[in-house]
Amino acid sequence: MDDPHDRRGGADVRAVIAPLGAEHSGAEPSGRALDALTPRELDVLALMSEGWSNAAIGGHLFLSERTVETHIGAIFAKLGIEDSPDGNRRVRAILAYLQARAR
Repeated sequence: MDDPHDRRGGADVRAVIAPLGAEHSGAEPSGRALDALTPRELDVLALMSEGWSNAAIGGHLFLSERTVETHIGAIFAKLGIEDSPDGNRRVRAILAYLQARAR
């Protein structure tokens, strides 16, 4: 059973992201797209979802900031998130991650 106070996922995450996904149905990568990510890319994406900067992610994972940027570029490419003046790729990747975790 989901704990309503559990901040790691569950009902709270679903309640927050469900309306966001409804507005952009078809525009966000599927949860299966996350299967294409390497374990290290998933580590980077998980830390991105917690609001960490590239420098902080690098420090935590013992990577250079440039390597973190390379991983983030690969995440965007594998999730099919293209650069757009109308959207923030980092936010879209995080939403895809959170939606996949909520399922």
